[in-house]
Amino acid sequence: MTVRECAIVEAYTGVCMLTGDKRKYFYEYIEEKLKSPVWTHELTDERVWKKIKIPVYNDFIELCRTSKEE
Repeated sequence: MTVRECAIVEAYTGVCMLTGDKRKYFYEYIEEKLKSPVWTHELTDERVWKKIKIPVYNDFIELCRTSKEE
């Protein structure tokens, strides 16, 4: 899975997929989708997660639809 794919999964599910140096890819992705900065403390708010899920939905569905068997 690429870091962008991990960011998509995390943004849609709320399950942390990227840590350490790779965490920046999650923030870059959600900021791209929301077209505004997101601060770490904002991610404790369920309303923010709901706001994130809306523009991420199509990317998440496309990722699931195009997944491949190993």
